[in-house]
Amino acid sequence: MVDHLNISYLYKKCGVYYFSKRVPNDLKSHYKTSRIVICLRTKSNISAIRSKKSILQKLDDYWTSVRITQMKIPAIHLINDNDREIKSSNLPLLSEALDTYLKLKGIDKGKTFIRGAKRNIQYVIDFIGDLSIDNYQTKDASAFRDYLLDKGLLISTVKRIFSSIRSIVNLCIREGGYNCINAFSKTYMPDIGGSKIRKSINSNDLKTVQSFCRLEDDEPRWLISLLSDSGMRLSEALGLAKEDIKLDEPIPHIRLIPHPWRRLKTRSSQRYIPLVKESLWACKRILEHNHDSIFSFPRYTSINQCNANSASAALNKWLKSKLIDDYVIHGFRHGFRDRLRAVECPSEIIDQLGGWSLKSVGQGYGKGYALTVLTILMDEATMI
Repeated sequence: MVDHLNISYLYKKCGVYYFSKRVPNDLKSHYKTSRIVICLRTKSNISAIRSKKSILQKLDDYWTSVRITQMKIPAIHLINDNDREIKSSNLPLLSEALDTYLKLKGIDKGKTFIRGAKRNIQYVIDFIGDLSIDNYQTKDASAFRDYLLDKGLLISTVKRIFSSIRSIVNLCIREGGYNCINAFSKTYMPDIGGSKIRKSINSNDLKTVQSFCRLEDDEPRWLISLLSDSGMRLSEALGLAKEDIKLDEPIPHIRLIPHPWRRLKTRSSQRYIPLVKESLWACKRILEHNHDSIFSFPRYTSINQCNANSASAALNKWLKSKLIDDYVIHGFRHGFRDRLRAVECPSEIIDQLGGWSLKSVGQGYGKGYALTVLTILMDEATMI
């Protein structure tokens, strides 16, 4: 008997987990079958999710590389034309810029970050060549963009690749004090779809979701309830230790700090968040029922990492089954900001509550607003 789970790409057969994913149409010629099925040789939910994440990452890396190498015309023919002049330069090569970037930025980053940076730079080197950073031209970057799009990559993937390359070159320029432009810094990206719009969840749908969460009353629903009335990012909530939840304080709140298994996105992300309405209910349920783990959400979090991708896929699927509109989990964060605006909450407080980057130097001075002030405004916003 096959027991299908509400987890993307995983199912159980005779108690053992299997990974299953359809081969993309443009890559079917590389496979003998239209679906990849792998026995994970484990009965553990956590081990299966960890293995699934690793397989998905490796498949994504491989499929991207295959798409990029399937060129009808060798890349060098597109770049090295008669008008192209490679000037003599003492500035670092792109590969050396990558070394500098990983030396400075990659110290506390995981394998995925390092592998992604290396992969993206290699794409450029394979297509254009390993040139000094001042020898790349804006037309090279535009040709590289078109090349990636022609290979069938989504515009969101192309943007992510360019963002990585841009950061690597920018850091090299700043560190060396070089007087040159970053050819990849202002490349136009066409709006051709491929990215899911993160719609703000409106008040009526929010109340519907929260009611379902109370009825089902399990760990994934506690997570959704926490997100719905806190404005937290999914990864922030997933990485909470139980000791981060402060219910015995005069004002119940969450102390959001970085952990070895989950870093925070920005400096502003480290903050205190009052617990109100459904987020307060969720945290009470977490501490009442979760006695065997230091984590608030052990289904998705271990001492090594937070499986945000797995959680996002499962929760988005559940949302889709309950609501007509095509919402995603991040829509709770958009809705949180909209509700705060509706009660005329000052923008500084909105940014403080949501951990959004400060918009001016002045906003960074002082300790921020007290929990009492934050709680009053959040109470008003969650009444909408």
